[in-house]
Amino acid sequence: MSFSALKKQSNLTNLLDEYQKQSSPETKSFDDDRFWKPELDKSGNGYAVIRFMPAPEGEEIPWVRMFSHSFQGPGGWYIENSLTTINKNDPVGDVNRRLWNSGSEADKETARRQKRKLSYYANICVVSDPKHPEHEGKVFLYKFGKKIFDKVMEAMQPQFEDETPVNPFDLWKGANFKLKIRKVDGFWNYDKSEFDTPAVLNEDESVMEAAYNSSHGLKQFHESTNFKTYDELKEKMERVLGEVRDNRTAEQISQDVEDSFGPSDETKPPFSGGTPTTTSTPSDTMEYFEKLATT
Repeated sequence: MSFSALKKQSNLTNLLDEYQKQSSPETKSFDDDRFWKPELDKSGNGYAVIRFMPAPEGEEIPWVRMFSHSFQGPGGWYIENSLTTINKNDPVGDVNRRLWNSGSEADKETARRQKRKLSYYANICVVSDPKHPEHEGKVFLYKFGKKIFDKVMEAMQPQFEDETPVNPFDLWKGANFKLKIRKVDGFWNYDKSEFDTPAVLNEDESVMEAAYNSSHGLKQFHESTNFKTYDELKEKMERVLGEVRDNRTAEQISQDVEDSFGPSDETKPPFSGGTPTTTSTPSDTMEYFEKLATT
């Protein structure tokens, strides 16, 4: 979609369709300068203001969803994108289902440790970054988890009658997101983060157009090159779980570690417990989108 067409179309109908598709069935950033990540101060707190950008030109959805697995076994770490992201079977998921259905509490605990993790990628414009003011006004890719995505959905679907729905991805009628981070039990906590009052991103539309045109493509994250094959993942999983002998050279092990570990702003450690990740579509969310798309 061109910038001129963007102003005339909020695109909520397409957001509705895509959210429904995603809810019914990680690519590593490393030192990629396309990515932005907030930085904490010495007290363990962080603050920044960002604006979620619309879908890049040629794409319809302003975010992309990724599933990954991150756990440690006798043979090292397993940190890989899950094939379930692109609606394919994944060996860890297959093992976890067998463990969960075995009836053994020990097996269920193992499945919890190996459960998949949900992350999102979106383009954001940095409005304020006290730790790195040189980032302000620039567009980056931003990786975030379910906590922040839930706040995005809450903005779109207010819980109370006196609250007005907001499309956070709208440059004119959207709202800046005040990212407030605290260290809680050693992990990043986003509970105090919130959207500001809706307002245009910038009164100068040429500035907004330049920002929009610098957005990064999101469909790339679902390309097959970002995922290992089922057999490759199965071989690594069995090696990590100690089910097969590790015959790799030291150089191969070093490369595998480098490929696996990358920066993340997730707040949960690998062994976080809880039930295996499931996806569902709340009917009230869908009803809201349907109503909003027709107004």
